[in-house]
Amino acid sequence: MTCPVPAPSTDTIVMAHGGGGRMTAELLSSVFLPAFANDVLLAMEDQATVDVEGGRVAITTDAFVVRPIFFPGGDIGKLAVAGTVNDLVAGGARPLFLTAAFVLEEGLAIEKLRRVVTSMQRTCDEAGVILVAGDTKVVDRGKGDEIYVTTTGVGVVPPARAGLSCGAARAGDVVLVSGMLGDHGIAVLSTREGLEVDTALESDCAPLGGLVETLLGANLAVRCMRDPTRGGLASALHEIAGRSGIGVVLDEEAIPVRPAVRAVCEVLGLDPLYVANEGKLAVIVAAEDAPAALAAIRSHPLGRDAAIVGRVTEEHPRIVRLRTRVGGERVVPLLAGEQLPRIC
Repeated sequence: MTCPVPAPSTDTIVMAHGGGGRMTAELLSSVFLPAFANDVLLAMEDQATVDVEGGRVAITTDAFVVRPIFFPGGDIGKLAVAGTVNDLVAGGARPLFLTAAFVLEEGLAIEKLRRVVTSMQRTCDEAGVILVAGDTKVVDRGKGDEIYVTTTGVGVVPPARAGLSCGAARAGDVVLVSGMLGDHGIAVLSTREGLEVDTALESDCAPLGGLVETLLGANLAVRCMRDPTRGGLASALHEIAGRSGIGVVLDEEAIPVRPAVRAVCEVLGLDPLYVANEGKLAVIVAAEDAPAALAAIRSHPLGRDAAIVGRVTEEHPRIVRLRTRVGGERVVPLLAGEQLPRIC
């Protein structure tokens, strides 16, 4: 069920190239960045923030290939809207508009498509965005998994939020997460593989705009935010550590994970730190503001299970480490690919 680790050198695309880990980074650095290199792209944020007449605009685009397209707590339509909106709000933007492209497989039931589209509109309403343009293509039967969705989001960035960046973390800062980790990935996996779990698991898929506005409205020293999707919390923190040139130390005992998620991970040999989330936020905040930031996040319905899970250090730059429950410490590496492919 895991994405196999490929040979170190390959001249063809493998599943790990889409996992958000080391192989993805290598593909970007060897193919895409040399071709399209510019200052905005090279910032490597989840959204591009550009100056235009009258202010700053954030733009992001994402493709969704989840299998199955319906899962507990969501579907590919809800996922497409929430995932795109969350990339915008994690950079401090207020989302305004979306576009969507649909690749449909011949034979897809119209009623399934209608369910997906209805779910997208419902999530747009929840997130306060309008879908203003789109495109539709159809591929031969057997050439796609029912439906793929690609979305682009546009928002505005208030001037006071211009400093939010994955390169802004400093030694002494604190790491917070907004809730239980791994819900989305394990809910999708359980449905896909027909796993029976004693406790019902649902995806955490949700637009995070309201939670972010609550946090940033508290006027605290928030350095950066990421929604830990592909590759989970571990990969998100590796991106921050790499951009900021700092190290991160996590406290395993403090990391919130549901017992059912932890149990499935233990049985299958997975690590919750790498499992995808679609309604969680990772936040780096100045140490003196960490208690107030935690209280602000917990005051929102999507942040009730928020926790302080680690700290930023000048030691071991660009490395993420974990203090284990038994008192030891180990490196949390950046995986080559993804434990659970086709999750988002």
